[in-house]
This record gives sequence, structure tokens and C-alpha cells, in this order.
Amino acid sequence: MCYFRSIESSVAFARRKELNPKQGKLDLEVDKQVEVDGVGMGVLKDGTAFLTGRGLARLVGIENLHIRTISLEWNEDPLKPRVAAIKAILAKRQIELPSAHIETSDGARPIHAYPDVVCLAVLEYYAFDAANPRGVARDNYRLLAGKALQELIYSRVGYDPSGGDRFKKWHDRIALNYQSAPRGFFHVLNEAHTIIYELIMAGAKIDDKFVVDGSIGSYWSRFWDDNKLSAAYGGRCKYPHRYPMDHPQAKSNPQESWCYPLAALGDFREWLQGVYIEGGKFRSYLNYKVNKGDLPLSFAQLAISALVPDKITGPRPN
Repeated sequence: MCYFRSIESSVAFARRKELNPKQGKLDLEVDKQVEVDGVGMGVLKDGTAFLTGRGLARLVGIENLHIRTISLEWNEDPLKPRVAAIKAILAKRQIELPSAHIETSDGARPIHAYPDVVCLAVLEYYAFDAANPRGVARDNYRLLAGKALQELIYSRVGYDPSGGDRFKKWHDRIALNYQSAPRGFFHVLNEAHTIIYELIMAGAKIDDKFVVDGSIGSYWSRFWDDNKLSAAYGGRCKYPHRYPMDHPQAKSNPQESWCYPLAALGDFREWLQGVYIEGGKFRSYLNYKVNKGDLPLSFAQLAISALVPDKITGPRPN
């Protein structure tokens, strides 16, 4: 199984910043850093996404000692075959680096930060070129090639290279609607916060084209009718839902949407977890968005894994 099956992407860095040994110390300091299942990853102040040596070793499926050895042998003359092959992979992408890692600090301890381009080159080598290719390296390379590893790290540490607020559009909708339902009723938008949060953290762009609460609301409404829940909890009613003015849906504001008696909230939450998320409807919605091109496959896998980590591993890319 791919170790990083729960790791994927977010918004791509607008332009790759080349590593330069003359960069100032500030640029090479850690801006954000987290650990995911014990694997360190982060972003430097110049926007460089990185893994720690231990994280890279886990990604590739080798001992951490081998990663340290690659660093030690990076500038030997003549080069060892392994380092020569990794450098050749980088050269094909017109990347030349003075060292395999960047020596930096998180303010408390030194860190060997392996830039994402180095991580991908090492991953490609162990996936295809090594004398004993690693299956886990091959799986992870297929998943994280191109910009995916960089985007993954950005999403996991909460780094937005555009400098914007990726939660803004969702917060704008919440601000317009959080008190719209009458007293004694709840509406789906407020209750979908966990799913929407996971999607944003996975890198999904929540905007006018990506309204997951609409999917949840449609399925829940059908479930409500099919199971005659009005008889148990009382009738539902409509409330005026509004979209922010930068959404095209705002042209028809306010829009009537269902809200439900608070007495049914416990059943709704059980349905949301057991039927919508674990029952496959959430996966179907994400697959639909992937097929439309609204969501990269890797984002969908991360969102599913985060919400149902022990039951769904996500589809494999071809």
C-alpha cells in the first residue's frame, strides 16, 4: 500500500523559484512546518516545499541512512552511480543544485530540508532506475509526480502561495447564512463544515462551481422523504439562502432552501457519516468533480482518506 495514500495536493505555486546558494538566510528559514504520521514537511520562506530526510526515506521506502548518504556523496568526484543518476534526472528538468538538502532551522533545532524537486528525483530513481526498484516508490511517484508533491506539502502545512485566504469564499457564505434558518431548525450548510474544511485542506477550491453542501442537501432531502421523517420530527420548512455577490448564483438571491427541525440533528449527523461519507455518496460526488476537471484526483483521495481513513483508500491513478 502506498504510504502516502492520504497525501495529495493544493494550489500550485505560481512560478518555481530556483534554489540559489547566494539566497539570503531569511529566504532559507522555515516558514511553516508540520508532521504527518511522524513525517516532517514544510515550506521555506522563499516558497520551497520540502520533506525532512526521514520523510523522504518513508516516501521512497528505504532507510534514512541512504538519504543521508546521498547528501554526503552529492559533490564527490567521481560521482557514485546512484547520485549521478539522481542528478541526471534533475538535469533533464534543467535543475542543478549545490547540495541535496538545505541546512535550515525551525528556530529550535537544525533541519535538513530536501526540496520537493530533489524528493521527486530520488523517488523516480528508486521507482525505476535502482538495481532493486521499490514498489512503494513507484506507487508514490505515480501519485506525486509533477507539481503534486509540492502542492501536497502546501496544503498540509496551510501555505497559500498566492497570499490569499483559501477559506474566504466558504466563510463569506457562512456569514450570509448562519442565522438564516428560523429558531428551532438547522440547515445543511452549517452542518457540512467538517467535509468542507477537509476539502479545503486537501486543496480543493471551494467556489461557485464547488458547492458540496448542495450534494449533501439533495441526498438528505431524498432520505427525509423516503423515510417519512416529518412524522417523527415535524415538518421541515424553507429559509432564504443567499450566495455572496461574487457568485453567479447571487443573481437569484434569496434562494429557498430546506431547513430541518433541530430534533432531527442527531439523525442527520449519523446519516452524514454513515450514509453520505462512508456509504459512498461523498466518493461519488468527488469522482464526478474529478471527471469534470473541477478537482484533481489527488485532492479527492486526500479528502476521502482524511474523513474515512480506515475504510476507503481512494482510486488509483492509471
